[in-house]
Amino acid sequence: MGMKEKLIGYTTLFFAGLVLLFGIRRLIINGPASEKASARVVSISHAKSSHTKKVQLAKTLKSNTTKKATRSRTTTVDWHGPSEPNHPYPNVQNHPNLKIDVSTAKQRVYLKDGSKILYTMLATTGKPGKDATPKGNFVIQPERGLHFYNASLNEGANYWVSFKDHGVYLFHSVPVDASNHYKASEAALLGKKSDSHGCVRLSISDAKWLYENIPENTPVHIQ
Repeated sequence: MGMKEKLIGYTTLFFAGLVLLFGIRRLIINGPASEKASARVVSISHAKSSHTKKVQLAKTLKSNTTKKATRSRTTTVDWHGPSEPNHPYPNVQNHPNLKIDVSTAKQRVYLKDGSKILYTMLATTGKPGKDATPKGNFVIQPERGLHFYNASLNEGANYWVSFKDHGVYLFHSVPVDASNHYKASEAALLGKKSDSHGCVRLSISDAKWLYENIPENTPVHIQ
């Protein structure tokens, strides 16, 4: 082989080496094109999956909220029995600092000793407006009775205890008609909606317990 042919051969090998060297360097720095494409696909897939999970979570939360609201509206109230059937009424002798808190917003009556809730009763307070239950601080008054009927309202109740104006504003059972039959349609609103003429309605059992047990001068706070 002549000198010219050798020179051409060396030159060819030199350039081939350069091409190979730059190719390896580019592969090391940038990675294979197929791997970059694959990483991009994985990234897009992950983003779509995360978005789908968020959408599904939002739908689930909305569905659960709707179910809770529906259950709240449709739950049948046992207005004959105690509000907490698995929880005994408190022994007032053990709680000399017993007080009553009434929440018109929650339609609940709380028997409390200090800040501790001893028992929670479902309630129906007065309709907003002229029939609203008065708010403020009161006490259990001496007046109480087994039954009353107001002919002008065509409504009465059983087991009543006065907390304001000596027989005007009362705790009492769900309402009865002139024949002393309980009005089921109004009783079903217990714990759900304000509907009374200013008094605080309770289940028959809760009202009876209050009538028989709550001491005179027990503080009453209504808000």
